[in-house]
Amino acid sequence: MALNYVFVFFFLTAFVIGMAKLIFTGDTQVFSAMMTATFDMAKTGFEISIGLTGVLTLWMGIMKIGEKGGVVRLFSRAIGPFFNKLFPALGKEHPAYAPMMMNIAANMLNLDNAATPVGLQAMKEMQASNPKKDTASDPMIMFLVLNASGLIIIPVSILVYRAQLGAVNPADVFIPILIATYFATLAGLIAVSIYQKINLLNRTVLAYLGTLTAIIALTIWYFSTLDQATITTISSLISNVILFSVITGFIVMGVIRKINVYEAFIEGAKEGFGTAIKIIPYLIAILVAIGVFRASGAMDWMISGITWIFQSLGINTDFIPALPTGLMKSLSGSGSRGLMVDAMREFGADSFAGRVACIVQGSTDTTFYVLAVYFGSVGIKNTRYAVWCGLIADFVGLVAAILVGYLFFH
Repeated sequence: MALNYVFVFFFLTAFVIGMAKLIFTGDTQVFSAMMTATFDMAKTGFEISIGLTGVLTLWMGIMKIGEKGGVVRLFSRAIGPFFNKLFPALGKEHPAYAPMMMNIAANMLNLDNAATPVGLQAMKEMQASNPKKDTASDPMIMFLVLNASGLIIIPVSILVYRAQLGAVNPADVFIPILIATYFATLAGLIAVSIYQKINLLNRTVLAYLGTLTAIIALTIWYFSTLDQATITTISSLISNVILFSVITGFIVMGVIRKINVYEAFIEGAKEGFGTAIKIIPYLIAILVAIGVFRASGAMDWMISGITWIFQSLGINTDFIPALPTGLMKSLSGSGSRGLMVDAMREFGADSFAGRVACIVQGSTDTTFYVLAVYFGSVGIKNTRYAVWCGLIADFVGLVAAILVGYLFFH
């Protein structure tokens, strides 16, 4: 239901602003720009879906091998106590736990190509035990918000962009990004827990969260001692070793359990292909809505209004040039990435605005993209409070990114 309101809001707002520009400013190109955006974004949505087809086919085939090889049981033992508290409706040893954990781990390592397929597999497993097939269940919402909050330990792509655009020390935003994304994830977790009445002060939950916090702190400390080139090399090596180890481990477990590994892969791969096709209309719908919202100039008007408010309150506005990246982040990953690069090009990679834009870009994932793809893959129409909790995480991530930027670089 929330996506319906968002979809309608984007189109109606774009139309109203377009008419205002046409009537009051004589802008005869605004509707042409919006129509062009509809075609461009529809094409983009289709291309993204087709691009996902091969990856989904591969990873759902691998996941099927793991499922039949007993990986679910191993993951359940390792994280069962923690996930039982966060996902009480799933019970013990639910088949969704393994792909959920792999999705979270892949996101932490910035492995988008691996994270999406196993995330979709997790949604499929949860949908199997969902009593209302068109309505998001509590576990689905918890998982999606944690996914959309985008806890990333190694933001390699952002460091690479900074290096390409001439940053003296491209890795200087590394620790600020980790701090911002951690707060965003924590905010998302707390928001959903309040809705679902989950006690986060439970001893088990605190133990797991404390361990995760310690791991993140050690990671921050270790990478803060390295230069950018070394960070890129080591993070890439670790990511790929882990990824290929997972594939190999699943196959070995399948051999040990004496299953037909090849047939299991083909079975899962067929499911992956079907999932990719199912995503297309959901993804195109939200991307087209975002496209006309941008093309109408609504985003620019919003930025101008926010700037005026902060100036009226006498608050420092040096962060404003980075704000478009934050506002676009919830809507479009590629759009926010482009705005991040634009900020660095215009103001400099080592400028305050350029650095804050990078921190904002790494603080969360693309909420509406995640909603469209993950819920669309299992036919969920009523998203309940998922959008609002995801936006809460986005907002906290944005605020944390700005405040951390002032703390480190202003």
